[in-house]
Amino acid sequence: MRMDRSRVEGPVVSGFSARGFRVDDGIYSALMLTPSRADGWTPPPLDALTPAGLAPLLNLDPLPEFLLLGTGSTLRRPPPALEAALPFGVEVMDSRAAARAWGVLRAEQRWIAAALYPLD
Repeated sequence: MRMDRSRVEGPVVSGFSARGFRVDDGIYSALMLTPSRADGWTPPPLDALTPAGLAPLLNLDPLPEFLLLGTGSTLRRPPPALEAALPFGVEVMDSRAAARAWGVLRAEQRWIAAALYPLD
């Protein structure tokens, strides 16, 4: 049986290191991902993250199924008020895991968004 890799539409995280996340020809230290684009992001400290800090993702139409929130090199919980205020679910994990999950879920054509904190 022959298996072919299907082409994923939109941005794909092709690698990551202490320098950042590689997406297409760019390297981003912190990153917001939607099914159609990748943008650099200057996130606030995680304990200060509010819906306003995720405004570009809140303006998607349709809204994403959920948000992959990569919290940097280790898993840390965001403020409970953030998750309660968002109109979609939040899956929290370290940023490396979130980058890997992004690729798998987008290959399944899931309509999701991601916000990845720097790895340093």
